[in-house]
Order: sequence, then C-alpha cells, then structure tokens
Amino acid sequence: MSTTTLNGEGYTPAAGEMVADLVAKHTGHALNDDGTAADGTRLGIAVAVDGAVIPRAKWASTPVTGAIDIVTAVQGG
Repeated sequence: MSTTTLNGEGYTPAAGEMVADLVAKHTGHALNDDGTAADGTRLGIAVAVDGAVIPRAKWASTPVTGAIDIVTAVQGG
C-alpha cells in the first residue's frame, strides 16, 4: 500500500479521488474539466505530484497518490 501525503502531511484519498477533486476541496471552488474555477475566479494554484508539476488540464485525470504539493501563489515583494 502506497503512502499519500498532502503538503507533507499524511492524507487518505477517497476512492477514485483525482487532483481536481483535491484542489476543489482545498480552494472551495468547483472546477471545470480544464482545471479552471467554474465561477471564473483565478485560483493561483499549482500542483505537483512526486515533485513533477501537473498541468491544470490534467488535474481531472490525475489520481491522488504519492506526494502531493498544492502551492498557492502570493503577491508581494
């Protein structure tokens, strides 16, 4: 059985959970199939699985497994 982590913490994904589902839970926004927010909001989110950035368009087809990192962009300087 493989271990799944979310931002370094243990995580147990639901059966069939995809990265898009995880991002929707994390942001509180429903997502379109292309990974954009259904309400048009800019998410400012990047997702990496085992260190590889997953393109937004592949979130709906990428299973939640391995080391998942969700990074939120912040503005500032």
